[in-house]
Amino acid sequence: MQKASLFCLIGAFMSLQVAAQKFQGIDNNMGNIFRLSDAKTRSISPENFNGEKGKGGMATTGTGSGPSRELGRGWKVSPSVVIKAKTTYTVADIDGPGSIQHIWMTPTGNWRYSILRFYWDNETTPSVEVPVGDFFGMGWGQYAPLQSLAVCVNPGSAFNCYWPMPFRKKCRITMENIADADMVLYYQVDYTLTEVPGDAGYFHAQFRRVNPLPYKTDYVLVDSIHGKGQYVGTYMAWGVHNNGWWGEGEIKFFMDGDTDYPTICGTGTEDYFCGSYDFDTRTRNAAGVEETNYTPFSSPYTGLHQVIKGDGHYAVSQRFGLYRWHIADPIRFEKGLKVTIQALGWREGGRYLPLQDDIASTVFWYQSEPHGNFPAIPNKDALEVD
Repeated sequence: MQKASLFCLIGAFMSLQVAAQKFQGIDNNMGNIFRLSDAKTRSISPENFNGEKGKGGMATTGTGSGPSRELGRGWKVSPSVVIKAKTTYTVADIDGPGSIQHIWMTPTGNWRYSILRFYWDNETTPSVEVPVGDFFGMGWGQYAPLQSLAVCVNPGSAFNCYWPMPFRKKCRITMENIADADMVLYYQVDYTLTEVPGDAGYFHAQFRRVNPLPYKTDYVLVDSIHGKGQYVGTYMAWGVHNNGWWGEGEIKFFMDGDTDYPTICGTGTEDYFCGSYDFDTRTRNAAGVEETNYTPFSSPYTGLHQVIKGDGHYAVSQRFGLYRWHIADPIRFEKGLKVTIQALGWREGGRYLPLQDDIASTVFWYQSEPHGNFPAIPNKDALEVD
């Protein structure tokens, strides 16, 4: 029995090593970071627009031309770009095969009015189409610290994404500024040029917003996923229009032909985001009176990282930012996936109340191409956070 157990352990270890080797250069984590690789590391920024080897910091003009005028070339001449109003800027255009490893950016302007799009392998419709704030968990246009494995938002509004994004032929990333004013964008796209495994899926992200949600209607996070893949994350910007608790609703995953009833059904909104009992903590104030308050938290996989309270004047709504990354527990599907969540509070007499809240969502998944049609991104007025 001891010898058999040893063989099992060796077999399991070898399987992990094979998996690590298969993804070296794409998924660099603490489990395989010591493994040497033929992958080539590159980075795109305003100081090296094409990520070319030995071509960084060569600009002679740029947004830093004034401060660097006495120092000259190589001294932060082009740290950022200006994206004119109503124009689209190409952030990255990369020939593959390879994989995006990390994206950092600090956009100015209205984060709902800057639309990120990612295109894989010369596709004509984007696999990612999301306002930049919502892509990084900042749907309300206000900074809140967020520390997780997939996304980090650091002071004073530094957006970081660590989702691995493999591509075989080409990667193109754009930013559209739909605002009436110009914006400034600092950014860095870190990637690797390497072979991509045959079973690697393509990264997708889709944004939606409904305000207000029609009475007694489920909010649809996504219903256009067709193909084989895995669902890996949910971010929600939830604005509450009623008093009282708002998170009794269940999330439902309809997969591979489910019709009236889903395969996966949650037990409550705060439960899905891995909290409990309204995210409440009871404390005593300086006068010794017990108070109950929402408790923001941010962890590797889940968080209620943003709680915006009404100020009693014009900003009266309560607003929340929540994320749930299915990194350790991806939801796998063979043919397709639809995801919904209920907006549910309480009536008097212990009865549920369907809510009509302001809800926006960004969902993340990997799948084989081609992907299904995305709904049209809302227009500027429908995107506005008032």
